[in-house]
Amino acid sequence: MAAKKKSAPLKKKAPKKKAAKKSVKKTVKKAAKPATPRAKSLLGKPAPDFSMPTDDGGTLALKDLRGKRVVLYFYPKDDTPGCTVEACAFRDGLPKFSTAKAVVVGVSKDSVASHQKFKAKFQLNFALASDTSKVCEAYGVWAQKSMYGRTYMGVERSTFIIDEGGIVRAEWRKVSVPGHAEEVRKALEVL
Repeated sequence: MAAKKKSAPLKKKAPKKKAAKKSVKKTVKKAAKPATPRAKSLLGKPAPDFSMPTDDGGTLALKDLRGKRVVLYFYPKDDTPGCTVEACAFRDGLPKFSTAKAVVVGVSKDSVASHQKFKAKFQLNFALASDTSKVCEAYGVWAQKSMYGRTYMGVERSTFIIDEGGIVRAEWRKVSVPGHAEEVRKALEVL
């Protein structure tokens, strides 16, 4: 006769946490994060006018770019990892942007001297403009940001295509860098 196997005693499972507690915690976490107002779209509207100092010591004004298509991209800071990758992608794609009859302009709050170093270090072949006034605010890219639990105001990575008549024809906000320059170039083809 075969011996009977003793079955292991059943372990009692711990009671599940109530879903209500989880949803309350999520609600509290969401409420603790300050809400940033969503920037208004500029699509189809005249591009906000600007005049900014550039890395070459000159001044760049939107009125001087009339008759040209403009890729105006805003980035947080010179010589930082994401901003460098983005700038180099625009640099490498510049011949294709030129073929699409577009000029590329990078904008940040950094100084002209900082732009000069950044441009030289990475051999950037387009203008870098220094927003010393309120251009970032006019384009709705000056926003509250958060990092490591600290909130601060900064440039939200964004890109705008402005047509020959000064109208915004495309915009990207909260840009993810990989593949972005190519996406902008493709948009130029269909505009």
